[in-house]
Amino acid sequence: MRPQDAAALVALAGLWGGSYLLMRIAVGAFGPVALIETRVAVAAMLLLPMLIWQGARIGLRQLAHVAVIGLGNTAIPFLLIAYAIQTLSVGLASILNATSPLFGAIVAWAWLRDPLDRWRVAGLCVGFAGVVVLLGDRASLAGGADPSVVALSIAATLGAALMYGIGASYARRFLQGAGSLPVAAYSQSVAALALAPVGWAYWPAEPPGAVPWAAVVALGAGCTGLAYLLYFRLIANIGPVRAISVTFLIPAFGMFWGRVVLGEPVTLRMLTGAAVILCGTALATGLLAPGRRATARRLGARPR
Repeated sequence: MRPQDAAALVALAGLWGGSYLLMRIAVGAFGPVALIETRVAVAAMLLLPMLIWQGARIGLRQLAHVAVIGLGNTAIPFLLIAYAIQTLSVGLASILNATSPLFGAIVAWAWLRDPLDRWRVAGLCVGFAGVVVLLGDRASLAGGADPSVVALSIAATLGAALMYGIGASYARRFLQGAGSLPVAAYSQSVAALALAPVGWAYWPAEPPGAVPWAAVVALGAGCTGLAYLLYFRLIANIGPVRAISVTFLIPAFGMFWGRVVLGEPVTLRMLTGAAVILCGTALATGLLAPGRRATARRLGARPR
């Protein structure tokens, strides 16, 4: 891997890991719905001019599938994470979302008939065992919050990871050859249009301050728009198998940003759970399977 590609990989992980921090900073002022509407609108305003400048096109038959991706792989999981981040720590949310390749492997097996050999099955078992380890001490996870709200937030984060896994197989099934930039730009635009009425209805009565506004603009422009461009560039330069390795860096950045900026604790249970989940992900995606070519291209690491 060239140094510039390695730098881009680390930058991408920093952006996606930082998205949880920025959502945590902005969600109190905006609320989950208005926050995500602003995020995807900013991303669309960044990506659409690039699409026009490059003259990229997409087939009419694929537009409906892009709309499904915009709703099911962007708007809804973004909303679920924004809801969850009101309660969960930045580090915990980023670790839980790293399970998306595990869900991707299950969906690809059930829907696309991708084979699950012993290594991939072992990886799924190890990965979800890591979730059990991570969530074993529910009292410490609550941190004074209502345990039922914490449970809903955990379920929302895992639900978002599941939707990312479904979206990867859906895109593979219906959007082969559609072009990365058109799919990114149009899906963000669909998400922004779909959420606009609800975002308007739930727009905060008290105008958000400068810090939440700066956080949400950085979230949309950097952690969504720019992150898409970096991710697709990496796929082109180093291939999808290596590009998916960004999944292994995101929890580290999530815990780092949460600790440095918000003073959130990084516990031994969090580190252990993250390590077990990521080992399982490596097996499930083929990155640790001896003597077998990795199949990460089928699972996809999706922007957060």
